Amino acid sequence: MTDALKRLSDEGVAIWLDDLSRKRITSGNLAELIDQSHVVGVTTNPAIFQKAISGGEGYEQQLTDLATRKVTVEEALRMITTADVRDAADILRPVFDRTDGQDGRVSIEVDPRLAHNTAATIAEAKQLAWLVDRPNTLIKIPATKAGLPAITEVIGKGISVNVTLIFSLERYREVMDAYLSGLEKAKTAGLDLSLIHSVASFFVSRVDSEIDKRLDAVGTDEAKALKGKAALANARLAYEAYEEVFSSERWIALEKHGANKQRALWASTGVKDPAYKDTLYVDDLVAPNTVNTMPEATLEATADHGQITGDTVRGTYEQARAELDAVAKLGISYDDVVQLLEDEGVEKFEASWNDLLKSTEAELERLAPTEA
Repeated sequence: MTDALKRLSDEGVAIWLDDLSRKRITSGNLAELIDQSHVVGVTTNPAIFQKAISGGEGYEQQLTDLATRKVTVEEALRMITTADVRDAADILRPVFDRTDGQDGRVSIEVDPRLAHNTAATIAEAKQLAWLVDRPNTLIKIPATKAGLPAITEVIGKGISVNVTLIFSLERYREVMDAYLSGLEKAKTAGLDLSLIHSVASFFVSRVDSEIDKRLDAVGTDEAKALKGKAALANARLAYEAYEEVFSSERWIALEKHGANKQRALWASTGVKDPAYKDTLYVDDLVAPNTVNTMPEATLEATADHGQITGDTVRGTYEQARAELDAVAKLGISYDDVVQLLEDEGVEKFEASWNDLLKSTEAELERLAPTEA
């Protein structure tokens, strides 16, 4: 069942699971996926925690204790989520040690309500790193305009970062610049650059969802022929930008001091259109030194029938540019699409976090001891 996953790993693609829950930790499922399905990392986001805590098992005792202590709902939520991340990090620690810190990572996101507040994002990132207290944690910071200087500052303090919600090629270049600036700050501060790691989460399927909708509105045969192509083209051109930045003189100067490349991470790789093969954003995004974070359904589909045929990114850049140009010629604005997706991404995570706050508050009230 896992031959395709092994081939994917052998091609230099790190397989991370885009999900976490306490049941997955305590049942041994996460350890099993690491052992049998080549999973070497875990990503979380507010939506994942909302699903896990609202409908999951294993949280009642901790919630009861927190209710007895009368902690605020925000504090309760951070105690719960950081406990899960810490436990997952411990399970993945052997992978972290074996890969010299490249994999074996667990990501936890700053409060999405802070996405447009640089100072608060920095403070939250530092707090999360302290709370989880594991070297194999990645703090997720959204790639908003306010997030960029936060990335530099947090990297500059030696905290490893997963930059999330990247949709545009321009923003991706700004993210890589923010990472390099952070490494330069860390170097000036005398920190060991070899201990700092980062991934840049470039979102895939949502690009097709939005552009396909607009192609359907155009309605011509030419438009329909372009459906399902924009997301792959966008991601492949991101990898071209990665190759360019991480072969530059600026990068080479940092690499000499032990710096690690910021890997491109393909996020949102679950296929949303049933007309497309369910392994599309895995099979067609194979490139060295990348990460693919998959929901479990995509992981299982890849294990069962993924077609891993070697590098499917390098050598495609000219075609990718032509496909995005063809979309633009139909009057579909790339800049408008990627800005909309960034705005919606922040809003969706904020909504999930608010839902989680409400459901956690309700549980704390339900479990609170009655006054004598």
